[in-house]
Amino acid sequence: MKIATWNINGVKARIDTALAWIKEASPDIACLQEIKSVDEGFPTSAFEDLGYNVATHGQKGFNGVALLSKLPFDEVNRGLPGDDADEHARFIEGVFSVESGALRVVSLYLPNGNPIDTPKFPYKLAWMERLRVWAAERLTYEEPLVLAGDYNVIAEPRDAKDPSLWLNDALYQPETRKAFRAIETLGLTDALRATTDEDGLYTFWDYQAGAFQKNNGIRIDHLLLSPQAADRLVSVGIDKHVRGWDKPSDHVPVHVELRI
Repeated sequence: MKIATWNINGVKARIDTALAWIKEASPDIACLQEIKSVDEGFPTSAFEDLGYNVATHGQKGFNGVALLSKLPFDEVNRGLPGDDADEHARFIEGVFSVESGALRVVSLYLPNGNPIDTPKFPYKLAWMERLRVWAAERLTYEEPLVLAGDYNVIAEPRDAKDPSLWLNDALYQPETRKAFRAIETLGLTDALRATTDEDGLYTFWDYQAGAFQKNNGIRIDHLLLSPQAADRLVSVGIDKHVRGWDKPSDHVPVHVELRI
């Protein structure tokens, strides 16, 4: 089973790119972030025509997450618990029936957190702590779980072409990386790093200053796997070529194949 994640940076602006990638990659489940669309405005029928069931958690103008699945949804949960006042659309969980039982897949879009001297940074850290608490509870189910999305976290120096450029950025603050590690150490596996130690593997390149051409990128899109999912891991890939298409997102899709 192929499960992919992609911060699409506006589904309406990238619909042709999205459909082209779906046709090429044919993921069984695709997790989209930053759809920048309310639920009613999402181009659901375009994906349904390609054989996908669609679930969204949208928001006008920014944020927003979606799940596209060849499998029917048994359950859909929208919004990360822990703060009833948080209206940002950043989290959607789908539950699916597979041969081994239940499969849980989450599309998540963590807060950016910049500038770090504003309330946006404490909000980012609080959101990550809520995610840690939620993940700890879900792991007790002992089911295959995939937490896929744009984490807005540069987890290690090798996840940036030039880490020095990010020293004052929320994505690379010690508190951010510590919070990411706290989530990982619940027993989750970074799918990419479970398969390779290679440097120069990035998922985001800024639109400015020829960053993509220079491979001046960062890796901030991650798939974290529960032990039951990690045991089924076959491969991981980054669809870097999509960044070179017309009207690209500044992120590219990342996918795992699981033996499910």
